[in-house]
Amino acid sequence: MDKQISTWFSPALNKEMPIAVYGYYGFALLMIPTAGADYLEYERFQLMNELQPFIDAGKIKVYSIDSINKESWMNNEMLGEHKAIRQNQFNQYVHEEVIPFIRNNSSADIMIYTCGASLGALHAMNLFLKRPDIINGTISMSGVYDLTEYTKGFWDDQVYYNSPMHYIPNLTDPWYIDKIKASHHIHIYSGSGDYEAPEANRAFSQVLWDKGIWHDLDIWGTDIKHDWPTWRAMLPYIIHNKF
Repeated sequence: MDKQISTWFSPALNKEMPIAVYGYYGFALLMIPTAGADYLEYERFQLMNELQPFIDAGKIKVYSIDSINKESWMNNEMLGEHKAIRQNQFNQYVHEEVIPFIRNNSSADIMIYTCGASLGALHAMNLFLKRPDIINGTISMSGVYDLTEYTKGFWDDQVYYNSPMHYIPNLTDPWYIDKIKASHHIHIYSGSGDYEAPEANRAFSQVLWDKGIWHDLDIWGTDIKHDWPTWRAMLPYIIHNKF
């Protein structure tokens, strides 16, 4: 499995940001880390091993970036306002720097899908919903799509606009809705075991259906926990059966 690491100084985040690239061909899968982890997390927990057959076959090309959650919602020393600012800077980094990098690294018309587990699932979903003109869909595993689960009571407009559970019900702009509806790959997966939130996934699914947004919701059983064995099973299943 081919692997390349690139890095650049991000104007949006004002810091060096690395990205790991796995493979040569295929649609682009942009991996967003869980919680406070880094760009090598998915490799470290053997998920890349499970994806290797798809990478080697040229079905997917994986791009994995750093999280900034420790500089935002997971940083208890920061004011809520500053956490929200950092969140928006992360969105800008992905939309204005990472997406162009992927297109330059692959092709201008490459299909790009965000992917993440746990808090990474929320980011993956949010990044797609905010820019469905440049991101083609998402695979979100074991997520909760209400950002207030992480904001420790802080609320402002920027929390609202980064919390899909809040802003999608009020979304009326046909430009956004039509582009979101055009995606054939909105995949929402959850287990029902320890530390999973199947009801939160069902609730967000209903929000999407209420807007007429087709998506794939799949809730696995009570033996499926919020942990790496789940995501090592889920993601290859989705890639194999849904793409």
